[in-house]
Formats: sequence, C-alpha cells, structure tokens
Amino acid sequence: MGKLSGIRVVDCSQFLPGPMMTVMMADQGAEVIKVEPPAGDPVRGMAPFENGQSVWFRNLNRGKQSRVIDLKTDAGKAELWALVESADVFVEGFRPGVMARLGFAPDLVAQRAPRVVYCSVSAFGQSGPLADHPAHDMVVQALAGFLSVNDGADGAPVVPGVPAADMAAGLTALSAVLMALLGRAQTGRGDYLDIAMFDSLLPWCVHIAGGALAGGEPPRSATQRSLGGAAFYQVYATADGRHVALGGREAKFVRTLLTALGRPDLIASAEGEAGAGQAPVMAFLRATFATRTRDEWTAWFTHRDVAFAPVLDFAEALRAPHIGERGLLVEANGAHHLAPPIRFAGEHWSPARAPELGA
Repeated sequence: MGKLSGIRVVDCSQFLPGPMMTVMMADQGAEVIKVEPPAGDPVRGMAPFENGQSVWFRNLNRGKQSRVIDLKTDAGKAELWALVESADVFVEGFRPGVMARLGFAPDLVAQRAPRVVYCSVSAFGQSGPLADHPAHDMVVQALAGFLSVNDGADGAPVVPGVPAADMAAGLTALSAVLMALLGRAQTGRGDYLDIAMFDSLLPWCVHIAGGALAGGEPPRSATQRSLGGAAFYQVYATADGRHVALGGREAKFVRTLLTALGRPDLIASAEGEAGAGQAPVMAFLRATFATRTRDEWTAWFTHRDVAFAPVLDFAEALRAPHIGERGLLVEANGAHHLAPPIRFAGEHWSPARAPELGA
C-alpha cells in the first residue's frame, strides 16, 4: 500500500516528461495504465538494453500496465473513453490540438467524467505563438534563454547535459496533479492542467537572470558568479587530464583554501565581484590544480572544509559509497533501477517490473 493506492491514472504520454511524472505516481502505489499505439512507446526500442528491455523505458515505466489502443479507430476511441471514465487522472503529451481532433478535448472529458484531473504536457503550452512549434528539450532551453548560458570559455553554447525542460515539466505536472486531487477532495470536481516545458523551466532562471527579469541586461557567463565568472564556482583540469570542481562561494571556503595553499593575498580578489577581477585567482588555481591528479586532490581535500568535488563520470558516480548507503541504485529481476527520490520513512520500496507491450 503506497500513498497513492486507489488512484487510477490513464497515461497517453511517451518519451520523458509525462512518463517520468506517472512513474513517480506508480512508485507510490497508483494504478497507472500506459496507453500505447500498436508500435509501442518509441522508447522501448532505445538502447542500451538490459535483460531484454530498454534501461530508459524500464526506469520510467516500471509498475505500470500497458494497453495497446489504436486511437485512429472508433473501437480504440471507445476503449479509451471507457478508461478515462474510470480514471482519477488522465495524462496526454501530444502536440496541442491532437486530443481535440481525436475527440478528447478537455471540455468533453469534463462533461463525461467531471471528476477526472486532465493533464496535458507539451513543449510550449496549449496557447500562444509557440504552441504549435515542434520541440524537444534543447529547443525549449534555447527559446527560454537557458542555452545562452550553457556555454564554454569561448562563449559558444553547447548541447546541455541535462534535459532540464523535460524534467522540470514532469516535476511541475506531478505537483499540479497532486494539488488538483487535493482540490477535488473538497469540490468533487476535477481540473484541466496545461503544463508546458517552457513555463516549467522558466522559474529556474531567477538566480541568474535577475537583471533581465527586471528589464535590464541578460546574464553573461564570464561575469556571472554562478555561471563561470567566479574562481570558487569553477571547474579545473588536473595533472591526469581529469577535472575537479569548486562549488561554494562563501567567504569561509575561500579563506580556508587560499590560506592552505599559501596565497592569503588572493582572498580579497576571490571575495570580490565576478568577472575580470577574479582572473588572478583563477589563474593561480588553474596552475595549482594542474600539479596533481584528480584523486590526489580528492585525498588532499578530505579533511578540509571546502565545497570541493572530483568530477565523476556516471559509472564512477553510481559506484560511489553514497549511492549504496542510501539505496539509490537497486538491482531486481536481473535489471537496475534508480530508486525514487521520494521515499517515506518506515516504508520499503522495491522496483516493480516494466510491462511488455500490451501486458
């Protein structure tokens, strides 16, 4: 019995944002029925594979049922209506207008199933000039301003390592659905939720884009403390071609490290404004970190109170003791799962299987 036991979710979404949201519900006991076209969710075929299933698919669809429905047929539409009318939550991730053309517009669902919480997840929302613009995560990041500060030393934007817009939308959708279910307990009626990747990501800029938000200049990485303009929020190469990161700008960290390295004269510069004034500190730290290997620096920092980290690849990160101690990587049924980030005290979680197509 999980916190969401008794909640039925009908999920027509594919790829990342919608399935990420609904697997978090399935992990907490919701009954999630994944509606797939005859060919299945395309993620089923995306490598790498482990024990016969896509690792991506398994981790975003465990604990769900799979129902194959061809929504281009009248029989398929009737089958989906039967599911929707029995559901608490209905999720779809098609481009705006698709569900209306199929006969499942929000107002029609509200008429036939007034208690259903209907959640649409799209790139730019159901209205506005960008509503019909095709996009995956990076296009959203580009149009929301984020890609402009995902840049290297030359100032050129690079492909982001994290699908932040996708994940922001999944988390926002989860919060919105749970709020709507709480509201329904008071009113007896469901809601319609228009969740956009763009809208969900945008608030993530408030700590870096305050000037632009206030009508001024956009942030530039070279002069922004969180984006590479500060010596103590920076990545440095080590003697073995690997990297370490300093990730804490507080004065105590600055003083601890520069004193230990014999350069207290640089403290004032390191505590100053981001930008050109940080150049002497960066140059010193760049030369210093290049004198030892990544692991030698990791050992050197062990007992020093500085926000420091070796830059690990995913294989190293997933083998780290912290992952094991907190049970964040679980092996079950011959496959590996990332544990849900939401876990309740006193409750044991073990991964359910991801469904085969139609199972």
